[in-house]
Amino acid sequence: MIERIIILEGADPAAFFGINNSNMQLIKSLYPKLRIVARGNVIKVIGDEMELLAFEEKIQEMEQYCREYNMLMEEAILKIVKGQNESIFPVRQDNLIIYGMNGRPILARTENQQKLVQAFAENDMLFAIGPAGSGKTYTAIALAVKALKNKEMRKIILSRPAVEAGEKLGFLPGDMKDKVDPYLQPLYDALEDMIPALKLKEHIENKIIQIAPLAFMRGRTLNDAVIILDEAQNTTIQQIKMFLTRLGTNAKMIITGDITQIDLPPSQTSGLIHAMGILKDIPGIAQIEFGKKDIVRHKLVQRIVEAYEKER
Repeated sequence: MIERIIILEGADPAAFFGINNSNMQLIKSLYPKLRIVARGNVIKVIGDEMELLAFEEKIQEMEQYCREYNMLMEEAILKIVKGQNESIFPVRQDNLIIYGMNGRPILARTENQQKLVQAFAENDMLFAIGPAGSGKTYTAIALAVKALKNKEMRKIILSRPAVEAGEKLGFLPGDMKDKVDPYLQPLYDALEDMIPALKLKEHIENKIIQIAPLAFMRGRTLNDAVIILDEAQNTTIQQIKMFLTRLGTNAKMIITGDITQIDLPPSQTSGLIHAMGILKDIPGIAQIEFGKKDIVRHKLVQRIVEAYEKER
């Protein structure tokens, strides 16, 4: 009898093992000659060498499926064990970026979202501006998650300026993380749509995914990473210059914002508008402008944006 240890490195254990370990119970029933014990992200197997080799191969295929689609259904397990892999993969949809939670496809749904995907492949720095709900930040984060999953990048770094609206950070309760997290919550929300909760927590604890206010970027050189600055319309000229010059080797940067929602004092110029003006003709930098037709939230959001445009 031989013992093997299999470590699930890419797949989320909760999704892999199933609710109440239902997937693991099915796998055990399909391999009655093996003694299988699973805990955490580790599977220990004892049995005949040939049986173990076949089992390990099938587990790797299941892990690959789970890593790609963030789920593992009983039907997929049965077909993988029977060697019917071709029939378990969903029909690939046009403009697919990645699969989110529970295998939900995350698509570039509008023409400008598709332009952003294409520009990301061809440039190292992108500016994406447009109204609320146009998907610019969500698409940018999906591209970053895809690059991380494909091991094209080692880190994702997400940042926002902490522009105070009525309340000073110093007077808010809690430590610094408690004070700044409300500003960064939209970034957490997008990540939670795309990465299993346990995996996301692990990535954040290991600093593979870093979410921090803009001020925390000073002095850093960001290599092997996708770096996203959200709400960049609320940066000053000095702040955005500091951020843009953090770009290191094998890194890509996406800067998003809505120039109709600038919360800076009237005396200050938006760093986003200034940067887009002086960098527009530099090779390797692309600019995508989203519009009302890109709004993919509730249908009322588009009407609200139109109403404010008329009033302005």
